[in-house]
Amino acid sequence: MRLLNLFKIATKAIILNKTRTLLTMLGIIIGVASVIAMLAIGEGSKESIRTTISAMGSNMITIQPGADSRGPARGSGGDVQTLTLANYETIKAQSDLISYITPVVNGNGQIINGSNNWPSSIYGVNPEYLDIKVVGLQSGSMFTDAEVKSASKVAVIGQTVVDNVFPDGQEPVGQMIRFNNIPFKVIGVLEEKGENTFGQDQDDVVIAPYTTVQKRILAIDHLNQIIASAISEDDAPDAVEQISNILRTEHKLLDDEEDDFSVRSMEELISTFSSTTEMLTILLVAVASISLLIGGIGIMNIMYVSVKERTKEIGLRMAVGAKGADILMQFLIEAILISITGGVLGVLLGLGASVFIEQFLGWPTSVALYSIVISFAVCAVTGIFFGWYPARKASALDPITALRYE
Repeated sequence: MRLLNLFKIATKAIILNKTRTLLTMLGIIIGVASVIAMLAIGEGSKESIRTTISAMGSNMITIQPGADSRGPARGSGGDVQTLTLANYETIKAQSDLISYITPVVNGNGQIINGSNNWPSSIYGVNPEYLDIKVVGLQSGSMFTDAEVKSASKVAVIGQTVVDNVFPDGQEPVGQMIRFNNIPFKVIGVLEEKGENTFGQDQDDVVIAPYTTVQKRILAIDHLNQIIASAISEDDAPDAVEQISNILRTEHKLLDDEEDDFSVRSMEELISTFSSTTEMLTILLVAVASISLLIGGIGIMNIMYVSVKERTKEIGLRMAVGAKGADILMQFLIEAILISITGGVLGVLLGLGASVFIEQFLGWPTSVALYSIVISFAVCAVTGIFFGWYPARKASALDPITALRYE
């Protein structure tokens, strides 16, 4: 009952000073809204990265040549030719944790169809490439193992290539195009995938048998990379370790020698980008939290002024029997009410800001429940922490001195 009366007195005091209370809450409202919006952007970015990378093949494992540590000279990954077809064949034969695997050789050049031309990239792979990349065909078909073996001049092209070398709407399947003056017959068109997280156009590509690209375009016998697909996402870390061990044995590396290749799963890529996003989110939340701190100081300032203004009222209440603990609770409840009301308004503003950012700025957002709970808890703690000192000062007043206060 006593607590209910104190609550009524605190509520009445807040209502009597509506404008001042609203201005006091402003720091809390902005702080809570900022924290929720920043965390929503961070969570949204992480989900977007995970979704995009998963769409590229969540089980995908990439094997690339690395710096050759043997000998006095060290080259960059692009210069070193440490991946060969023999490595691909050995991994395919020995690894029981992968479902698909393909060698990859790639280069850039000009695609020409009559008077139309377009600069693009060509990837030499085998038919398992589509399963690894989780991409289908919009029309036509993929080349076969027999066409890979015979180094046939056939190609599957992306939608961007279609738009630029067949601008008049001609059906590309069955047509001839030239890549760096080498003729290719178009046998299929890939499904449209759009840009990936890194802004790369996934439809600006030509796919051909790796044997054809090796012999007729690049004139090389090594591989630029090998990509594989683990049996499941859970098996990816074990598959990475297994492939590393196979390649170390294949390359006859001693125990004290570094790998002359790198094997990475998509999970590592997701983890790397998520770590960067988390760091940025923490920085943004730290900046937004400054508003909460300023809001708390505002509450303490206003409560201190309130104690000064109501000194006579405090003295009168104590003269008719109110104890110091009652006065302390009255002002503490008032401070907590201000901060919690500000917190509720801040949560609503933060949710609205998240929707606005996603709808009008096009940034992915995701409001996590924990961000609301943490913001609300911080508000309550802020009210108690910054309201305690003025309330303690009020409860320690001498009734006679308070009654004489002008």
